[in-house]
Amino acid sequence: MAESLTHRAAVNAAWAAYGDRRTIIRVDEVSANVSTNRVYRLHLDDAATLVCKVSSYGSYFLFYEDHDRLSRTSALLHGTRFHGMLADIWRKDGRLFTWYDQRMWAVFYDDVPRKDALPKILTIDQIRNLGREIAEFHLACADVAPRIPPGSTTVKSDTIHLLDLLESPFAMRNFDLPAESIGVLWKHTHRLLERLIEAGYDEWQKMPILIDWNLGNFSVDMASDGTFRLFSRWDYDWFRIEPRLLDFYFLSRVSSSTGDRTLFTYGAHTLVEPTFLEFLRAYREVFPMSDDEVMFLPDVYRFFILNYVIREGARFFRADLCRQFRRDAVRSYLPGLDRLDPSPLLSTGS
Repeated sequence: MAESLTHRAAVNAAWAAYGDRRTIIRVDEVSANVSTNRVYRLHLDDAATLVCKVSSYGSYFLFYEDHDRLSRTSALLHGTRFHGMLADIWRKDGRLFTWYDQRMWAVFYDDVPRKDALPKILTIDQIRNLGREIAEFHLACADVAPRIPPGSTTVKSDTIHLLDLLESPFAMRNFDLPAESIGVLWKHTHRLLERLIEAGYDEWQKMPILIDWNLGNFSVDMASDGTFRLFSRWDYDWFRIEPRLLDFYFLSRVSSSTGDRTLFTYGAHTLVEPTFLEFLRAYREVFPMSDDEVMFLPDVYRFFILNYVIREGARFFRADLCRQFRRDAVRSYLPGLDRLDPSPLLSTGS
């Protein structure tokens, strides 16, 4: 309760700092209740609504940088078919507005319109449709990428940082894991750095990506014939400027035979399910990918587990989920990746 009151106080302080004359008459929490971030829908006295995110996860300065890049991306997509798909971030005096008290920070977004939700388990036609739509969106992001500054962190820098943390004499205490588990994590972290070199990561185009695609994060505009187009996207916790490949693990989950689930667990098997292979085949027909890129997708999963579950988990996930996910990473997530045969991914090429 005290934590909730602290976040609500931050909402009020941010609104006062923004200086809008309208009054907040109601606040609805719309958080996913998985992360330490809190998200609220604010109702104003003129019937307008907006969204406020309050965070203490990571660094305020990286938070500001991400939202600057998001704001630029949204503006540059104006005039394309994805105009209005991303929620615009509020500005003040010509600059991105954020509130920051050195402990917490907040940002305001437009309350992006939402249309149709896809079903939890997609048909093959819907999976192919989604593959084509994501490819079109990636093409648009690739077009605007040269006008967006790079990010301060990369897959490589984050992975090197994790390797350093795992080599610390305090690693067992810091990650709350025994020595053998730290050894498993070190092996996979070291292997990921090797894969970055082998696959030519430095040569791949970097562009705005959203990573956490799940059915609760986006809506579509459904046509009468059952086809759809991407309509709006919200929730930008894991936004980065990186190769497009980082978007695909969550898309494999959406495309899986079990569909989008509220039970949070992570496994690499969705990357080689026949349904995701159909998604990937449809995607590659619109936006071609090399076989080297495709075969890096298991390493995208490896990075997700190592970076967001292990390295950042304690700051992002709720404490109980962080403990569960870290243990599961060592017991099942990463061992499952060791057993994965990625060769079916090559069947998706033309």
